[in-house]
Amino acid sequence: MAHTEKQTQTREIYVKAVCGKGRKFAQVTHTVTPPHAPSSILGCWVINHQYEAVKSGNGVEVVGTYDINIWYSYDKNTKTDVAKETVPYSEPVPLTFLDPNVRAGTEEVHAYATQEPNCVEANVAKHDGSVVIRVEREFRVELVAETKIYALVSPVGPDDFDDKDVDFVHTTSDDDFEDLDPDFLDDDLS
Repeated sequence: MAHTEKQTQTREIYVKAVCGKGRKFAQVTHTVTPPHAPSSILGCWVINHQYEAVKSGNGVEVVGTYDINIWYSYDKNTKTDVAKETVPYSEPVPLTFLDPNVRAGTEEVHAYATQEPNCVEANVAKHDGSVVIRVEREFRVELVAETKIYALVSPVGPDDFDDKDVDFVHTTSDDDFEDLDPDFLDDDLS
């Protein structure tokens, strides 16, 4: 059964989808001052990482803490001790894409540590007896929200579109229907 162009309709459907993504790798420097002036660094670990994500402007901010543990020698390498310090941080992660049709108030943000923070270098500072630690960390973030999609509706089922090339251009008003191909249904009308 052939149908006319007037029978072709679209529907606006709200769905919950990933509407934004971002990723960020960072190297940061922390300074820890142990209770004794260190002679040398014997080891350094980053542990107890905790974080959460919050939406911030057009991006996501990852806020968290981790503990830095430094095993060091002091008193001319005759004694050892472990210095521990909890370090807070805030890492802004920009979104590389963001759906402009996000429904306000429905956003959720998620962050994943693709690389847990780890110490890549620890050195004794020359003048004040502190330890300078370089830490690497990496996050992937997603913004999940309700957004609007458009669906082309056929009264005769999916067979109606088998030989058609349909351009699903973003439509927001009736003026956008002026861009529709007038020859779209010619095959069915003949």
